[in-house]
Amino acid sequence: MTETGIPAPGDEEPVPADAPFEELQRELDSIVERLEQGNVPVDEAIGLWRRGEALYRACAQRLDAAELRVEQLAPPEPPRDSGSSTL
Repeated sequence: MTETGIPAPGDEEPVPADAPFEELQRELDSIVERLEQGNVPVDEAIGLWRRGEALYRACAQRLDAAELRVEQLAPPEPPRDSGSSTL
């Protein structure tokens, strides 16, 4: 915590590794909504912003991992015909 009461970088609550994606997304949506309303004190807004960044990174990592799993599970695409035919 800094002298101003703003959490120092790294002081934020860690994002649970086992939390479902949907739960993280709901929390992130809630933070965005509060910040967009504009009635949050500056110190609290900074803390919310940092938490939102952590949640965004966690969500992006999970989506990347899910995309990789889908690619691994999907059957390979057959080679495409280049469209060039010799006459």
